[in-house]
Amino acid sequence: MVTSNINWRALSDTQAVERLGTELRRMRLERNLSQAEVATRAGLDRTTVVKLEAGRAATLLTVVQVLRAIGRLEVLDGFHEEPRITPMMALEQETKYLAKQRKRASRHKPTIVPPKPKSTW
Repeated sequence: MVTSNINWRALSDTQAVERLGTELRRMRLERNLSQAEVATRAGLDRTTVVKLEAGRAATLLTVVQVLRAIGRLEVLDGFHEEPRITPMMALEQETKYLAKQRKRASRHKPTIVPPKPKSTW
């Protein structure tokens, strides 16, 4: 796992977006791709890539398209974290599991119906 030396928390929102653009540019250049090549692969206009790298208006969709175009979608792995099960969650799951277990039917004693009295007719 690669660790970043960028202190993202210390950056303002505008600075973070500009830094993101700079990092996308660096990744593109590592792959020796031109802005036009990335734009074509991503299905975008070259000016959109220019704006993105300059830290100007971009959508999340644009960022994903560019990451896919430069082969760096794994950057998004940091956005997903497997949930960790706490002891309380494990207990709740066990309780639900046990509640769903099949219960055996209890034996019912046959109901004895007294015989009907014989008719005197």
